[in-house]
Amino acid sequence: MVKSTVEELNPTRVKLTVEVSSEELEPKIKAAYQSVAQQVQVPGFRKGKVPAAIIDQRVGREFVIQQAINDGLQEFYQAGLADAELIPLSRPEVEVEEIPDVKTNEGVLKFSGELDIRPKVELPDYAGLEVEVEAREADDDAVQKELDALRSRFGTLKEVERPAATDDFVTIDLLATVDGEEVDSATGLSYQVGAGTMLDGIDEALEGLSAGEDATFETTLKGGEHSGAEASVKVTLTAVKERELPEADDEFAQLASEFDTIDELKEDLKKKAEENLIQEQGVEARDKVLEKLLSLVEVPVPASVVDTQVEQHFSSQGHSEGDDHDTDEHRDEIREQTEEAFRNEVILDLVADKEEIGVDQGEIIEYLVATAQQYGMEPNQFAQMLDQAGQIPMIMGEVRRRKALAKVLELAKVTDTEGNTVDLTSFVTPADEQDAEEAAESEEQ
Repeated sequence: MVKSTVEELNPTRVKLTVEVSSEELEPKIKAAYQSVAQQVQVPGFRKGKVPAAIIDQRVGREFVIQQAINDGLQEFYQAGLADAELIPLSRPEVEVEEIPDVKTNEGVLKFSGELDIRPKVELPDYAGLEVEVEAREADDDAVQKELDALRSRFGTLKEVERPAATDDFVTIDLLATVDGEEVDSATGLSYQVGAGTMLDGIDEALEGLSAGEDATFETTLKGGEHSGAEASVKVTLTAVKERELPEADDEFAQLASEFDTIDELKEDLKKKAEENLIQEQGVEARDKVLEKLLSLVEVPVPASVVDTQVEQHFSSQGHSEGDDHDTDEHRDEIREQTEEAFRNEVILDLVADKEEIGVDQGEIIEYLVATAQQYGMEPNQFAQMLDQAGQIPMIMGEVRRRKALAKVLELAKVTDTEGNTVDLTSFVTPADEQDAEEAAESEEQ
């Protein structure tokens, strides 16, 4: 067994010193002799059969000892971490301080290194955290909103002769210039005013324009070889269309659903509106529960780890220090987000450990499918990409932490702004688990 000693430099950084006895190092020395024997050629000896004494004469025992140390250092380091019960966040620059005497083999291998570690935090009592969410009700307005959304799916676009307004569908031409030089153009593009899915500033430029009119606005280009450049964009509006919704009657109910009457459809939409409201309250309560949990304990954050992640963020985005995006303000924002994410991970991992939360294959697949859709990728392709990048353990950790937060929310006391208790069972418990619990209760009865 290796022997470890830990010197705490600060709550997230330590100096780890590991001692390996000569007996522990001996197997590595024997393996090193065998390795060297395969590499040297000595007349009268077959390859791989050169005695240790001959190797000592030819290459020196010091060389063999050094190879044994190099070959075993990672294994001894991991053993030292386990002995000290440390969770490393960075790799140290290891310095070998002492090696066994090459002649007598007496003494120890001793090496040390500074490394960042996950801080040891005492998990606060999280059962019964009290949070308040906005009161929501599936009233007539909420049902109407659901009905209008359904009607819009069956709506038709009708060209109108009036200035463009939010939610209108327009046909436009674009011409982008940088420093007076044309860099990009497009014609006949379709866009919904207010969608926010095109260039920053285009929605403001389009509002109030009629067919045949144009406007110019300043923006930052997205995508292409000029991505990130400040450009002047001329937008010409060629047509304005509004969505014409079908009448909300029995005929529409039969067209858009399995129901025969509009009243039946509205009743179903009310149930969906109620489910959506529970989802909204659940998300709000989840965020507030996590915020409250974090307020109960101080989690030290390793500055060097955060620095590394911030640099990785900007380098992965293709930004260089000093460009328009790599500003002090932006860096402070990314740093704050990184520090918050670190605190979340530490606390939720502790909750997961205490609750003995595991992750099964079905949950990993469900997460991968949902995330792949966000990136517009095919799930199998997305999963293969993550596997090749060695990211599956990271995904498992993320799913486990989500389950841990759901557990904290399950134990919380949630009320709305009107003083009503909010039942979030359907939000924190997957439908298949609810069905299993209901079946078990039925069997008991």
